[in-house]
Amino acid sequence: MIYSLFFIYGILLGSFFNVVSLRVPLKQSIVTPRSACPTCGHQLKPYELIPVISYLLQRGKCRGCQSRISPIYPIFELITGILFMTAPLVIGWSGELVVALTLISMFMIIIVSDIHYMLIPDKILIWFAGIFLLERIIWPLTPWWDSLIGAVTGFTLLLIIALVSKGGMGFGDVKLYALLGFVLGFKLVLLSFFLSTLFGAVIGGLALLFKIVKRRQPIPFGPFIAVGTLTAYYWGTELIDLYIHFLNQGF
Repeated sequence: MIYSLFFIYGILLGSFFNVVSLRVPLKQSIVTPRSACPTCGHQLKPYELIPVISYLLQRGKCRGCQSRISPIYPIFELITGILFMTAPLVIGWSGELVVALTLISMFMIIIVSDIHYMLIPDKILIWFAGIFLLERIIWPLTPWWDSLIGAVTGFTLLLIIALVSKGGMGFGDVKLYALLGFVLGFKLVLLSFFLSTLFGAVIGGLALLFKIVKRRQPIPFGPFIAVGTLTAYYWGTELIDLYIHFLNQGF
């Protein structure tokens, strides 16, 4: 029952995160006006706003003009629900679970914003920086200064790459990794970056191979950062231990 509740909370918050991620980059209010069809302006009724279910009942179309509704909305509502439901299974029932749910929430907003606008809004990062600061005061890393080293490492590493690549890496990613370093600490933020670039290279390469994207076409890095970071956050210690074990076996 408790996991079902986490799933329900997740899809409900996922619906709200969609609104935040689409409106904040445009400097629009997340409260008003009410959600409406971007094609015909039809204001959505409460029964048209039920996460995932409304999309399925309406067969992915607006009730007003029958135009197609982007599947991104139900997909990310569902993903948020699944991540919320599975977080306690990985993290356990401790204060760190609050940090995990906050991290998931931030990533859901960032991913949709990055996909739509190729932008990670400063306002979102500032808002979550305040939340993470409070959470790391209550549930600090061991040792506590690992957060500070991680923040400096994440910022410096991505800044160097952004400067060397001359625009290949956005400064939104630089700020994001400073925040991730504060949350994860030194070792895990390095692992996060390695995994993010690995996932990006593999999936980007496959997308080029199957001609889903063209050469030199910009690809949002936010989704890869999210997958790489959550992998490092959940299983980073085990992955590092496994890597060290293989090194020792090699020698």
